[in-house]
Amino acid sequence: MPALTDGVDQLLGRPPHFMNAYLVDDILVDAGTPAAARRILRQLRDRQVGAHVVTHAHPDHFGSSHAVCEALGLPLWTGALDAEAIETATPVVGPGRIPALMSRAKMPPPHPVSRRLVEGDTVGSFTVLDVPGHSPGHIALWREADRTLLCGDVFFRLPRVSQPWKFVTVDVQRNYESMRRLAELRPALTLFGHGPPLRDPDRLARAVAALPAAKSRT
Repeated sequence: MPALTDGVDQLLGRPPHFMNAYLVDDILVDAGTPAAARRILRQLRDRQVGAHVVTHAHPDHFGSSHAVCEALGLPLWTGALDAEAIETATPVVGPGRIPALMSRAKMPPPHPVSRRLVEGDTVGSFTVLDVPGHSPGHIALWREADRTLLCGDVFFRLPRVSQPWKFVTVDVQRNYESMRRLAELRPALTLFGHGPPLRDPDRLARAVAALPAAKSRT
């Protein structure tokens, strides 16, 4: 489990960096698909874990949440507006035929949410930021002391830094606004839900500047 910065480790995935999970202080952040449960539990076997945070209620982020929480006795925390989606295993989808078809696919097991996170809450040494758009209750985690950001799926990095795919984003315009907000923080280290770590704040800024919404305002 590679250490990325003080108190933040990245769990190993298959393939590497495709669907990421992190150990932040003693908190597991995201849990991949249901197929990742055994791999996550193996990597956490000798680690102290006190809670599990899900950045947003999409099945590639809470897929193993139920299995991991049950195995380790962890409380599950997520953004207030995404809690119901995890508790009922019915993620909110955007408009269009592809999201409608995806919503009919088999979903991961539901799991009760014990803490509904809002802007300004603390998660270990990090502060919760409300960054909706990709999902209604998407959150990011920000540590001002060393400018470390866990952005979930507000940005993708597959391989370039970009907006998340529109067909899995509930509100593209709100996600634009969340991207802009996070880029303006100028993080020294950005950790993505999908893609390798980034230590270049200018890359985030350029990704935002390339957005159609940003161009229309210049």
